[in-house]
Amino acid sequence: MRGIYRSVTSAYYGWYVVAALFFMTFLAVGSRQGFGVFVRTWEEEFDTSLTMISVAAALGWLVNGLVQPFFGNFADRFGAKPVILISLTVMGFGTIAMSLMTNVFMLIFLYGFIISFASGGIMFTTTGTIVARWFRRKRGTAISFLTSGGSIGGLLIVPFAAYLLIVADWRVSWAVMGGLILLLGLPVILLVVRGDPKDLGLNPDGDEEEASAAAAAEDAHGPLTTENWRDSFASPPMWQLSIGFLVCGITTASIAVHYVRWAEDQSISPGTAALAFGLLSGINAIAVITIGWLSDKMQRKTLLGIVYLIRAVAFLSLILLPANIGLWTFAVIGGGSWLATVPLTTSLTADVYGVRALGTLTGLITMSHQLGGAAAVLIFGLVFDAFGTYDLAFWGGFVTLLFAGAISFSIRERRYSARYAQPGDLVITAPAEGD
Repeated sequence: MRGIYRSVTSAYYGWYVVAALFFMTFLAVGSRQGFGVFVRTWEEEFDTSLTMISVAAALGWLVNGLVQPFFGNFADRFGAKPVILISLTVMGFGTIAMSLMTNVFMLIFLYGFIISFASGGIMFTTTGTIVARWFRRKRGTAISFLTSGGSIGGLLIVPFAAYLLIVADWRVSWAVMGGLILLLGLPVILLVVRGDPKDLGLNPDGDEEEASAAAAAEDAHGPLTTENWRDSFASPPMWQLSIGFLVCGITTASIAVHYVRWAEDQSISPGTAALAFGLLSGINAIAVITIGWLSDKMQRKTLLGIVYLIRAVAFLSLILLPANIGLWTFAVIGGGSWLATVPLTTSLTADVYGVRALGTLTGLITMSHQLGGAAAVLIFGLVFDAFGTYDLAFWGGFVTLLFAGAISFSIRERRYSARYAQPGDLVITAPAEGD
């Protein structure tokens, strides 16, 4: 089998896996980021408040977060590809069903439960686990390419959804996005993705047996490498990464849902706001790939801390600058940080704890991200309804980002990461209670 794939493809097959997952992420994550484009429209059509729309979005982030560890555990036990295929199918049909909504309660049910539950199985908890198994030396670069799919989705699909809203209506937008997921995304995953290089008789990074064996030995010598996810909670990095990702969720979910609505309140058209968010996503695509490449050459925790601080500056621009300037300033500065936390956090988790339980570990960390997002989406809506402005909420985002930057810098990567382990280092893991 190895000979067949080497003769058919001139490049390492892992890059084809990354490309397929990138395309799926582009469609699925891109469509989910389009939620904010429709907030004002739903307020008017369903005769409801921003708070009620925020409940639907917040519930979606909450449900999505709670299922992450379970999807990660399923991926560790049964393989990530079956989880992705089933989840993507449900998400596609759920997205189409959004076009049939007649009230805010249907929005809460379809988006808050069905789509958000299903999307938990196609996020970086499962896709990042696959890529981490295909790559060791180039893990940060590979995961950054995968993550950039979400950025490109925001660049193209969010403005596309806004365009369909203008020339047709919101129902057409959701029907089209769901159709793209089912007709394009699903076949690509089915035909291209393999969960592990061993399935094709290959080694991580495309190495020969000798090089791969050396890499595997190096990977196994991380002082916190574990096969049991429970062990990770006895060490600081798991808590530091989770807290940082909690703040990431707070500051990305709130913008994804409320950015366009904030712009409309500042007399900026939804089309212009969607273009600004597209610019943010386009800049982020470049930033994610660049940061992923850099993370394979320097400490990931340093880059992670810098990313959070850059995003803090972006939030400050929404408060201090005039709205028509702050809109684009946030897009440019925020674009340098948006999804850049994902490859850094996923790669650092794999470096510290290994890949045996990576799906579950990534799921737990991602759960903190989604729970933070759920709380922020609801709180931002409540703040706006109560005070008529988002400024207080934006200040909260700024302060939490400063904290996330500080806690990321405090991670002792050189001590715990397998990338810096010396030959002969022992694996230090404590058996879980009852094991």
